[in-house]
Amino acid sequence: MSNFIATHQELLVYQLAFEAAMQIFDLSHTLPEAERQLLTEQMLRSSRSVCANLAEAWQKRRYKKAFVAKLNEVEAEAAETQVWLEFATICGYLDAEVGQEMFHQYRIVLAAASRLIQQADAWVVPS
Repeated sequence: MSNFIATHQELLVYQLAFEAAMQIFDLSHTLPEAERQLLTEQMLRSSRSVCANLAEAWQKRRYKKAFVAKLNEVEAEAAETQVWLEFATICGYLDAEVGQEMFHQYRIVLAAASRLIQQADAWVVPS
């Protein structure tokens, strides 16, 4: 499996997470001024952290436990992003359809990270 992918940017889950983080960045400009400091900052940080942790996990593939630990962080950050999206949607800052679509994108990220964890042995690079 891993022989066909040279960099973390080639992972479909990374591409989806990066696209979602950029959508959040675009949406963050539409949030009310009062929420820009707190909610916006949290959404931006957690969504970007998903991508950063995927990149770190990719680089830690020599060690299964380190690889899986980073993927656990991906799951945690993706779930946190879902919480902030839910707040933004319920508070009326995001259109309900947009909020649901973004939430669904992170559900896919969570499923992909879980699958990478389950198949960790196939991704670990022999020393």
